[in-house]
Amino acid sequence: MRVDIRVVPYTLHLRYTFRVSRAASDTADNVFLRLQSEGIEGYGEAAPIRRYAESPEETMALLGRAAELVPEDLFDLQSLRSRLEQAWGARHAPAKAALEMAIWDWIGKRLAVPLYRLWGLNPQQVPRTSFTLGLDSLDRMLAKLEEAATFPVLKIKLGSQHDLRIIEAIRKRTDRALRVDANEGWTREEALAKIRALKDFGVELVEQPLPAGDLEGMRWLRDRVDLPLFADESVHSPADIPKLAGLFDGINIKLMKCGGLWPAREMIAVARAHGLQVMLGCMVESSLGITAAAHLAPLVDYLDLDGHLLTTDDPFTGVQLSPEARPILPEGPGIGAELRADLFGSARVAAL
Repeated sequence: MRVDIRVVPYTLHLRYTFRVSRAASDTADNVFLRLQSEGIEGYGEAAPIRRYAESPEETMALLGRAAELVPEDLFDLQSLRSRLEQAWGARHAPAKAALEMAIWDWIGKRLAVPLYRLWGLNPQQVPRTSFTLGLDSLDRMLAKLEEAATFPVLKIKLGSQHDLRIIEAIRKRTDRALRVDANEGWTREEALAKIRALKDFGVELVEQPLPAGDLEGMRWLRDRVDLPLFADESVHSPADIPKLAGLFDGINIKLMKCGGLWPAREMIAVARAHGLQVMLGCMVESSLGITAAAHLAPLVDYLDLDGHLLTTDDPFTGVQLSPEARPILPEGPGIGAELRADLFGSARVAAL
């Protein structure tokens, strides 16, 4: 089976400077992929993560040579995964996610069904998604709060000296559900004091309070606080999950961390086997990556699929939100995301 792959870089521009405890950015340099075979196109997206030393340039180079790794039978995703692990090792999750995403999109279009139907999932069993307020000055965070008035669930990025002041001011303005993400930004003692205070402000859960490698610190903290704690930077693959049971109450799965939809489904199963709840999250991605992840939404407890809403120049259209901020899964085949413009006209080609 002949496969043509085209890859192109694309810079997503953010509505606001997006800050977390360790970094800030105004853009996201992502990589898009189009796979063609039998007259059918499948699309994929990679969002390289600087935190893990992934670059757009390296991702472009990998995906530009990826056609040689694609099995003759595009339905043979098992062989694809084996080939990617042999060629790329444990790294390059965004590139793996983009290639696998494009093949899933192709498969769904080849069979004329959306992915959630291919997997036998109920599109009505989808949680509400949160909307993220990046770390900023208090005035700017309150301005963002007003702009996010239609979202019933908010994720607040913390990790500064003014965390409790921020939450107190936000809580005075709204009674909506609040979740907190510290992005590894606290010490053990800070986390203990702040999480105890956050409970009094009605915060639902806290994500990644300590550095990813401080599992002993998480054990110490878990014994001293009542709010649910979720792992993000601490978890990348199914193999990471067993050691987190008892330290966290749940995990945050992102396609760009784990390497695609198949490993994400495996992570959900392993998390359930260890009594952990599941959040489905994202990086700053277009509607393509967000829509692909949304097909897994019926399997999880919490959603944080808002990366596309933070941008001004999304090259795709895709999943829409209900008035309650629940993703409405597309009825179109495959991922169900549509290209707004010709991204691929001048991209380089790799053919098998």
